[in-house]
Amino acid sequence: MNIQKLMRQAQQMQEQMRRDLATAEFTASVGGGMVEVRMNGEKEVLAVHIDAEVLDPEDPAMVQDLVLAAVNEAGRKVNEYVGQRIGNMAGGIPGLT
Repeated sequence: MNIQKLMRQAQQMQEQMRRDLATAEFTASVGGGMVEVRMNGEKEVLAVHIDAEVLDPEDPAMVQDLVLAAVNEAGRKVNEYVGQRIGNMAGGIPGLT
């Protein structure tokens, strides 16, 4: 096994993963769709949608909780995607499977 070739292959896979994460998008919806968050693979929040029915000035904590839950769910989706991609990539490297 040529270690330099293996390292080059790993670097190429890492760069591909970085490009994929920059363009991948994940959406999480909570509260029956009342709050939706769109996030990229780098865990940057791209958009937040809050249904007007949720905006109760007497209960701002509910909106905060729903936004927090949606952001966390989107983050979990990113983590799951990354884990799957790493597993798939590792399958292409001799000696790692």
